[in-house]
Amino acid sequence: RTLYKLTDSFKQTYLFFFPREDESAVLIGPFLKSKITQSELSEIVKKNFLHPKQEKILEKLYASMPIILEENAINLFISSFCERAWETSDFDVIELNQTDNEKEPLIENLPTEENFDELLADMKAMERRYSYENELINAVELGQLQKESLFNNSFSDVMFEKRVEDPVRNAKNYCIIMNTLLRKAAERGGVHPLYIDRVSSAFATKIEGIVRLSEVAPLMKSIFKSYCSLVREHTMKSYSSIVESTLLLIDSDVSAPLSPSELAKAQNVSLGHLSTLFRKETGKTITGYITDKRIAHARHLLSTTKLQIQAVAARCGILDLQYFSKIFKKATGQTPKQFRESRN
Repeated sequence: RTLYKLTDSFKQTYLFFFPREDESAVLIGPFLKSKITQSELSEIVKKNFLHPKQEKILEKLYASMPIILEENAINLFISSFCERAWETSDFDVIELNQTDNEKEPLIENLPTEENFDELLADMKAMERRYSYENELINAVELGQLQKESLFNNSFSDVMFEKRVEDPVRNAKNYCIIMNTLLRKAAERGGVHPLYIDRVSSAFATKIEGIVRLSEVAPLMKSIFKSYCSLVREHTMKSYSSIVESTLLLIDSDVSAPLSPSELAKAQNVSLGHLSTLFRKETGKTITGYITDKRIAHARHLLSTTKLQIQAVAARCGILDLQYFSKIFKKATGQTPKQFRESRN
């Protein structure tokens, strides 16, 4: 009738007890009572005379272990189990602590030739991963869609750093890292955060939805292609600050009452100067660019929603349904109704 709680020199805790005198012990563990901080980890390595290289291995071990707080329901369950097994609530709980035991340095923990070979292999794998990531980053910055072939042979789960035991969680972590790196690459490629944030947020949701490793490579390829496309379509590197601001004002909300005169007024420049500069740098008129954006948004809404056509027109900044139908047919060759029906 005794429940033992043992915490060893690695701060791993075990519970064990004998339900009956003639039965084997029940052993629960190992688990942690709290998250191990970096300073605690270093101290554990030092007290157990481990080689510094083994700190990384220990860190991964701790990342995979459950943390059970004192107030956790499992402790209540174990107490109830013991009461039932021993038919009394009067039993002892003894805590055994091995953290302060004197130890001698272990010879096998000193570096060996095998340790160095393993270390060199880890370094080479890390170099390959960084080289691969840099190639992807450079391709996105330049909008090089043709570089998607990088995923055909190089990309595999070997690239994932094994931070936790769950391979799917490792894959998700790596996808999050790559989403961040490629997002910054697109920004370096001249894409405004207005466009990048929409794509980044959408992929963040998709990454957390991963349930199988087979989903990772196609999603990573999609992330890469999306950021490359952003650079190709929305790079602002070749635009003056006035034209860049005009493009952003239009793209941020096509439902707004946009007009060349209002856009010029918002930037405190003359309509003539803005119109000339815009056409010179984009090859389009301001009105033509606004119309193209509205039609593109209308096509998206008609394909992905069941909104009434009048509501679609309003969300594209056009309140006159007849005029909306006219410009939509001129751009697509179909009325909005015909376009929707052809997509179903």
